[in-house]
Amino acid sequence: MKKKALSLVLSAAMMTSLFVGCGNSSAGSSESVDTSGELTWRIGGIGPITGGAAQYGQGVMNAIQLAVDEVNEAGGINGYQISFNFQDDEADQQKSVNAYNTLKDWGMQILEGTVTSGAGQAVSAETYADRMFMLTPSASSTDVTNGHDNVFQVCFSDPNQGAVSADYIADNELATKVGVIYDSSDPYSSGVYQTFAAEAKAKNLEIVATEAFTADSKTDFTTQLQKCKDAGADLLFLPFYYTEGSIVLTQANQMGYAPTIFGVDGFDGLLSVENFDVKLAEGVYLLTPFAADAEDEATQKFVSAYEEKFGGTPNQFAADAYDGVYILKEALESANLTPEASSEEICEALIAEIQKVSYNGLTGENMTWNEKGEVSKAPKAVVIKDGAYASVE
Repeated sequence: MKKKALSLVLSAAMMTSLFVGCGNSSAGSSESVDTSGELTWRIGGIGPITGGAAQYGQGVMNAIQLAVDEVNEAGGINGYQISFNFQDDEADQQKSVNAYNTLKDWGMQILEGTVTSGAGQAVSAETYADRMFMLTPSASSTDVTNGHDNVFQVCFSDPNQGAVSADYIADNELATKVGVIYDSSDPYSSGVYQTFAAEAKAKNLEIVATEAFTADSKTDFTTQLQKCKDAGADLLFLPFYYTEGSIVLTQANQMGYAPTIFGVDGFDGLLSVENFDVKLAEGVYLLTPFAADAEDEATQKFVSAYEEKFGGTPNQFAADAYDGVYILKEALESANLTPEASSEEICEALIAEIQKVSYNGLTGENMTWNEKGEVSKAPKAVVIKDGAYASVE
């Protein structure tokens, strides 16, 4: 049966090549034939592997490749191997759309991406129009999934992160007065802040200062820090990325301000910022679904394999991406799909199947998804201690 299907697909591919000058072919079964002539699953990825958020994209790309290699070695998905193609978008919306179009031309059937929320907003609209299934490991904004029934998240959504952070700070009595600094130009940062503020009020957590910055003013935080210090904030909630986080910590130290620092998943990567004094990160908290120092067998096996293949310790985005491949495998096998199916047929089947999945992975046990594309799983708190992440209750 597979030989007959393969013959038909190869014939279709040959016919397509005769008319290559007549227009673009749509993503479908003919493009899933790799250079060796074998029918494969074609999974694409998009994220920043250069630029300020490169640690995220590199971790995601590496972890997907690691999982793909494992799956292929174990026999593939429903007997078919996976071909993987990752494109750099530098966390830029237009470049991300361009990367998506490049992957479509390659014959992508499923997108595991994008990595960042801003890029995800732009690309999710394209995937929705094309009926391409999209599973993002780390684009957490609800704007990525809202109105797009084909888009699902492995990471926490922004509302989830904000609410859980406020709960953790209040329940563990980490602060009496909280200062918030957030990026008002970034949907990720703004979304986390809004739900944090609402939950903080519900938990009687006092926010004494709320200061914003934008993408055009993210190198000098002295004004925001001074206002938080003057208001008596003994904890700073910083819902943004690690690059800006390193600047805030450096400038706070220079002005003699030493509050407890609490970040969300965007802070993952802080310890690898070039020329940053990691001693300043001592005691920083962040919530994450993954802790590389966890002692369970699955985590240690993943960390060991990642370090051996790529060097360096994988972050939570890598772990989410690794889980993503196995989530797709489980859903594809449950739907009994093969790569002969068109990308639209695959999309419609996966929308139904992923909502039936209960997956145990690196980033959570019994992970499930609702019709909005949001994942349900428990977060883990980590604190930076002696230059490394340490799990806390």
